[in-house]
Parts: sequence; structure tokens; C-alpha cells
Amino acid sequence: MTAINTAEVLVEALPYIRRFAGRTVVVKYGGNALAGTSEHDALALFAEDIVLMHTVGIRPVVVHGGGPQINEMLTRLNIESKFSNGLRVTDAATMQVVRMVLNGEVNPQIVSAINVHGNVAVGLSGEDGRLLQVRPRDAELGFVGDIERVRPQVIESLLDDGMVPVISTVGVDTNGQPYNINADTAAGAIAEALAAEKIIYLTDIAGLRRDINDAGSLIQRTTVNELQTLIEDGTIAGGMIPKVESCMQAVRGGVKSAHILDGRIAHVLLLELFTDHGVGTMITGGQ
Repeated sequence: MTAINTAEVLVEALPYIRRFAGRTVVVKYGGNALAGTSEHDALALFAEDIVLMHTVGIRPVVVHGGGPQINEMLTRLNIESKFSNGLRVTDAATMQVVRMVLNGEVNPQIVSAINVHGNVAVGLSGEDGRLLQVRPRDAELGFVGDIERVRPQVIESLLDDGMVPVISTVGVDTNGQPYNINADTAAGAIAEALAAEKIIYLTDIAGLRRDINDAGSLIQRTTVNELQTLIEDGTIAGGMIPKVESCMQAVRGGVKSAHILDGRIAHVLLLELFTDHGVGTMITGGQ
């Protein structure tokens, strides 16, 4: 890239930097995006994007899952992975592994990657300060929780101090028992509690499609009402439903827009936030 190309990129980004400065943006970093590709170190590029956002005045909050990493650890420990309607059946042994992987492996990995570029990231669990208080979803699922309450004060204090919270999605009930939480749902609830400007889901797909087998049918922009129709007619199905429903809930709860992006694309956050065309699927509450 020539110097003039660089200048043109910066000029294109300027109005977006002004628009989003001081605004909170929640980024859900999925375990599949974390796995990256053979072409680049996805986590390192993600960390650069988060630090750049922070540097220009945006208040990023990272919420992460770690499904593939949990699966890998369960396999190594000879513990069978079981799922019901897209949710991990979580007995006591599995819950121990979930906490170990999310709180002890994935969270520090993301924090360390961000802090390579400046000591701004702080790791949190939904257990800390009962940030994510839950109730059991279904006895057959074991220790799987639905969020009952989000306590955003801890996050807001860190943001006010100029830090980047990195949150693992393990919550607790009123007795302090840890529960596994669907990371998409947790990210949406956190964004809603923070009255975030945006919630961005980084995953391993380019966005939503009208035809799952046709890459050319990418839905670049849609509304909550249209998404509800796409769920009802079966266009959106399977594992995408919790992600899309969390987008819809967040937007209905006051988040201005939700975005589903391919986290394997280099600097995908910057492409979505700071360029005229953007990438992926954007969801708003408009008609």
C-alpha cells in the first residue's frame, strides 16, 4: 500500500471514528473464530483490532466462548460430549472442564494477546461479583443456566478506567454454584445491560444467507422482524438460531445494531466498523 492509499483509508475511517468514540461495543469472540486459519494468526489480528478500537476512543468489551477448546479437552479426558438442541449437556465433571478451559485457558490467552499491544485487558468470569447470575434451564441439561440478571457495574468501572474487559461465560446461581451459559446469549445480555452501541458476533461464517448453500445470497442488512420471519419459515435453523435470537433480543433491548461477521477474516472488525461497505450481516430494529 502506498502512502496515498494509507491516507485514503484513514480519511474513510475518520467519520466512523468520530461517530463511535465514547460508545461501548460488545464483541463476542467465538471459539471457532479463535481457532483461526492456516493463513494467519486470527487471535493476534483480533487483538490488534481491539487495541486500535480502544486507542481511538471506542469502549470495547470482549465476551468469549470456547466450544472447540472444551470439546478437545473433554476428548483428552475421555469424557463424552453430549448436546441437546444445540446446548452442551453439562454434568459436574463437564462443568469442571468448562471452567478450567474458559477461565483458565481461553480467557488468559485472549487477555495476553491484547496486552501485547498495551496493558489494557482485564480477564473476568461471569462468576466474578456475580456478574452473570443464572437459574437452571432444564434438569436434563445439568449445569446449564439461563441469565437471570447481569450486574454491569464491574464492567462499567473497568471501562471508565480505560480498560478492556474480557469476559468468560461461566455464571453462578444464588448459591454460588457455577453454570455453563450459551456464550451468544450471554454476550447479548451483557450488551443490553450496558446499553451498547453495537454487539458484534465473530464466528466461522460470513454472515446470514437466504440460501445456506449459496454464498451469493448473503444478507448484508436486515431487521428484527425479517429475522423472525426467516426463523419461522426455516431459512435460519439449527445452531444459528441461538445466535440470531440473541441478536434480536439485544436490539429489542436497546442495542442499536447487531452484526454477524467471519472472525477468520483478517481485521474483520476494522472492515465492519471503519469502512463504507462493511462486511457480514447487520441487524437493526427498523422496519
